[in-house]
Amino acid sequence: MPAIEVIINSGSGSVLAGETERSLRQRFIAHGVKANVHLAETGGEIVRLAAKAADGEAEIIVAGGGDGTISAIANEVFRAGKILGVLPLGTLNNFSKDLGIPQDLGGAIKIIAKGDAEKVDLAEVNGRIFINNSSIGLYPQMVRQREEQQRLGYGKWRAAFWSWLRIFRISPFLKVAITLDGKQFQRKTPFVFVGNNEYEMDFYNIGRRPKLNEGKLSLYFLHREGRWGVTVLVFRTVFQRLRQWRDFEAVSTEEITINTRKKRILVAFDGEIAVMESPLRYRTLPNALSVIVPEKR
Repeated sequence: MPAIEVIINSGSGSVLAGETERSLRQRFIAHGVKANVHLAETGGEIVRLAAKAADGEAEIIVAGGGDGTISAIANEVFRAGKILGVLPLGTLNNFSKDLGIPQDLGGAIKIIAKGDAEKVDLAEVNGRIFINNSSIGLYPQMVRQREEQQRLGYGKWRAAFWSWLRIFRISPFLKVAITLDGKQFQRKTPFVFVGNNEYEMDFYNIGRRPKLNEGKLSLYFLHREGRWGVTVLVFRTVFQRLRQWRDFEAVSTEEITINTRKKRILVAFDGEIAVMESPLRYRTLPNALSVIVPEKR
């Protein structure tokens, strides 16, 4: 059996402190698994290594990093019809948490060594694959502002705080035309959020998905205007049930088209951002990705 390929974002924080390619290989060997380990320093290198691994002999390709890293590697695994393993080495690790994968390196490697795989859904927007969610409006603007602050030398969390203050002051509202299930409606909203399957929106469960294989997209948006509406959104997200708020809408469907007045718009997916052309066409890809998970999820 060929060795598995392991591609790790070397900038994945303190989790990798003191680890080298050799020490990581030894961790896999301890569980009876031969692994080729690659530490990538840039996003471009991650994609290049993932494409090479997908075209090679390995049946299992392991992604180590945050959700952005895992999403990029999952795209190549999906293309080649192979199996994805996940090492949660990022800040939030939403995908791995939804899969039920242990959040420590040793525990995650143990799950990969067992090799129990199941099918989960992917989603795409204008041909771009994502594993968790995609959005327009507030969040991608915040990500861009945060990245600018980080380039100026601010730490990640401080940059995120200042980016939120800046976006809150500007309050960028969108006029969108949303088409789903053969019907179109228009809204003015600070954001549109599209999830790969349904997200829980209750306190202590914000951002979790009970299931990853229902073949559905979840659409969420706020239609109250003004900065007060955004303030209420944050308050209700923390202290109350969003679904009970009349100004918050949630819809489950399989395909969504979003038109904006701008021909090009900033779009976020799995924590990364890119400029895309409107309209944005979202669709679900049911059971598209094989991924290693803990037994009896």
